[in-house]
Amino acid sequence: MFNSQIFSISKRIFIDKLTSTRMLIMIPILVLFIPGMAWGFSDPDVMLPGGITPDSVMEVMFYTSLGVVFAGTMCGVLLSFDGISKDRFSGVLEVKLSQPMPRQDQSFGIALGHWLAILIPVWTLWLISILIAIYRLKTSVDFFEILTSFVSVALILFWYVIFSLIASTYSKDQGTSIAFGVGMWFLFTFLWALVTSMVAFASGVNIGEVNNSEMIRIEGFLDLLSPNGVFHHLLETILADVDRGVPAVVTWLSATLWTVLPWLWFKTRMTKIQP
Repeated sequence: MFNSQIFSISKRIFIDKLTSTRMLIMIPILVLFIPGMAWGFSDPDVMLPGGITPDSVMEVMFYTSLGVVFAGTMCGVLLSFDGISKDRFSGVLEVKLSQPMPRQDQSFGIALGHWLAILIPVWTLWLISILIAIYRLKTSVDFFEILTSFVSVALILFWYVIFSLIASTYSKDQGTSIAFGVGMWFLFTFLWALVTSMVAFASGVNIGEVNNSEMIRIEGFLDLLSPNGVFHHLLETILADVDRGVPAVVTWLSATLWTVLPWLWFKTRMTKIQP
């Protein structure tokens, strides 16, 4: 249950991270990747590979989501990779855990504070991007579509933040924490396509063919094992002309599992951790 102690912890972490030097460095990158992409993709004369021209706000935001995948998630990792290990290394964690407050509440406050520190800036830029797309395309957008996109952005940021915090609970130094966080980001952002290609090749699918339906199906289901893939599946649920063979209910079930299981893992680690 949310209480004043949880609010106090999350507020302190949120303010500390939001005003940190890291955030000052990240803000220009986030602006370039999110509203910058939205401005480019919403150009009526833009022509993407394959002759694609985005003609709706949500289609523009789907391509703009690359900015969240590349910049937003990395910023989330860089803000939270030392969320536990820094205090553990300095001895502060022992003092915090000795306070008369359940560790479960402390873990909730820690996770919430780090998540909000990256979520609020990214949400703000995401809203600006939607307004840019609406302005440049001179069209409207359904409220449910906007809500789904905001929820999707919130979820992918939470997944990366919580995994970074989990790694931080296993590390006694900041170097190991950031190595794990960046490594995880690199795997899902750059190497997952290689994993998909290897699985498709092993299944006898010709990966060189364009618009191969079997390759698209395999890629769609393998994406359920990647936070970036689930994020894109969530956004695809509001695009009428995209179907990779994964039902919407499966997508939302996967998103739920990606949210609940890491959170339970982190909560368990915080309960059992020895400073």
